[in-house]
Amino acid sequence: MIAPIGEPDPTDKPLLFLHLEDSAADQRLAQITLQRAGLACHMVCVDTLADFLTQLQAQTYDLVLADYYLPGFTAMDAWAAARHLPQCPPFVLLSGAIGETAAVEAIRQGIADYLLKDNMARLPHVLSRALEVHEARRAKAQARRELERSERQLAELTEHLQQSIEQERAAIAREIHDDIGGSLTSVKFDLAWIDRNATEHQVRNHAQAALEMLQHALGASQRIMMNLRPPVLDQGLVAAVQWLAENFERRTGVPTRVDAPASIEVTPEIQVVAYRTAQEALTNVGKYAQASAVHLDLSNAEGFLTLEVRDNGCGMAAGQRDKPKAFGLRGLAERARTVGGWLDVSSQVGRGTSIIVSIPLPQDGPTFMTTAEGQQ
Repeated sequence: MIAPIGEPDPTDKPLLFLHLEDSAADQRLAQITLQRAGLACHMVCVDTLADFLTQLQAQTYDLVLADYYLPGFTAMDAWAAARHLPQCPPFVLLSGAIGETAAVEAIRQGIADYLLKDNMARLPHVLSRALEVHEARRAKAQARRELERSERQLAELTEHLQQSIEQERAAIAREIHDDIGGSLTSVKFDLAWIDRNATEHQVRNHAQAALEMLQHALGASQRIMMNLRPPVLDQGLVAAVQWLAENFERRTGVPTRVDAPASIEVTPEIQVVAYRTAQEALTNVGKYAQASAVHLDLSNAEGFLTLEVRDNGCGMAAGQRDKPKAFGLRGLAERARTVGGWLDVSSQVGRGTSIIVSIPLPQDGPTFMTTAEGQQ
């Protein structure tokens, strides 16, 4: 190993270069060229592959400057051994004997740049450019890692929020059923008793009016409970989707057909995603589509749970899906991603809309047991 050449100025923060070169004269010439250009650097020079790798593993270098041909090996051998190190610096070839073909192949394999020794005056410029490109790539890679980390955190947060929302919905539905529903039913029995036993006509009229309002409140509480988390979900995904379709047809008068196996067994998380997708899609159809027919297709063929909600309504223009506050479809897409799925939306103005959610099922997960067609 050849001793380091030159001493850095203590007032500067010099760059640290590793020079792979077996000629002491060429080592000195490179050092002088960089000093004259005002490039603050400190060079450590080595001339064997073993010393080269030892230096790279011992400390972090800003750049490697390497001759192409060295005793017993080439710069490409050094690059092949070093390129997979955690913090591999950029490589610049400085050689007096390298052909254009070899130089192009070196660049293709990841070498930052090359320079012939008879053009030594350009060395500071070449090294500065290599350092700038390397720093830009490093910053880009760091930004990409940060973005990926942020996306993972956002996905985890979305999944947590969706689970929290579903748990809260289930809790509220239980409260409505157990407390509010039970209390309203008790009041209904008392009012019915008053209506049957009151002797004054005016009292009976008030009791009957109160019974009508109470019946309305009971119906409202049941609808709210069903929207929050319908008990039919406990009967399975197929039953829940069919209930949604029946309820939608009853409310809107739009014929709604469901094609599905007799039974599909999936995890609770996937079941909720599919159910909420169908619920939101039907809500959108009722609000905007002006459709005269709706078709839901539910299947789990080829290892995927697939739900399609298709209508023959007015459709959507491409820009409508990108409106700043159009959160419905975005929310469905994020919900699908929480279980590894994705959402596809296709629509043409005047030709209806199709919303498809596809979710990969675990390889050893449940599948449907029998096949049949249900329709409404």
